[in-house]
Amino acid sequence: MFKGRKYLFIFLTGLFIFFMVTFTGCGKQKDNGQTSPVSGTLTIVGSTAMQPLVEEAAAKFQTKNPQVQIVVQGGGSGTGLTQVAQGAADIGNSDIEAHEKEGIEASQLTGTKICVVGIAVVINPNCKIKNLSKKQLKDIFTGKITNWKEVGGSNQRIVLVNRPKGSGTRITFKKFALDGAEEAKGMESDSSGVVRQIISNTPGAIGYLALPYVNDTVNTLSIDGYAPTKENIISGKYPVWAYQYMYTKGQPAGLKKIFLDYMLNTEVQTTIVPDLGYIPITAMKVTRDK
Repeated sequence: MFKGRKYLFIFLTGLFIFFMVTFTGCGKQKDNGQTSPVSGTLTIVGSTAMQPLVEEAAAKFQTKNPQVQIVVQGGGSGTGLTQVAQGAADIGNSDIEAHEKEGIEASQLTGTKICVVGIAVVINPNCKIKNLSKKQLKDIFTGKITNWKEVGGSNQRIVLVNRPKGSGTRITFKKFALDGAEEAKGMESDSSGVVRQIISNTPGAIGYLALPYVNDTVNTLSIDGYAPTKENIISGKYPVWAYQYMYTKGQPAGLKKIFLDYMLNTEVQTTIVPDLGYIPITAMKVTRDK
């Protein structure tokens, strides 16, 4: 009788251990230790300056996790912050911090700092100016200088191309290139790609673009002798740059946290970030506080 109970106890204990090992093992991926499979959907909206980076990272993440669907859209930093605050998007991309956007309850949002992006002054390629002082730049964008001949160029009317007021790129440009001066009216577009096209096709046009959007269809200008290069941005010699944030409503959890962790991992930070023209935060020799 006693031996029978002893054997039964041993048998049940072994059976319990077997099931624990079997089912616990089935719930893990061997390669990264995450619960398998990673699945779900994410909607990410906001900064067009940040859009190429997030699109590329999302594509690679989905290749690794085929049961995940990520939709990345632009619209500007203001749109990203507004939609994530309203619950219409899972993550909002922004060139500015949430407290800089009017009408946003910043305390409800959590920002993850991803990288740095430089913002270049760009002009139509037929304009041969290569450098402007900061004062000349301010005078152009505030409407005091209206012809390129006033800054050493040809007799050509200056055409301003701006981003909308909700754009984080515009806020950054106004703050660090124009020292907060109010811009004169000009052409506007909420798409960085469209801004580039307008400047490329419009004689006398000047505007600004995040560096990942700059190509050989436009020319870049130096400010006070400093070109918008990685080296000049890292050292702080070129002043127009911004941190790139990804915001969630509350603390990120689930798939949102997994993707944000991926944005900060070695693969993204050492390959995708520099390859697309962004700068890892760890490379910066200068910092900015709130």
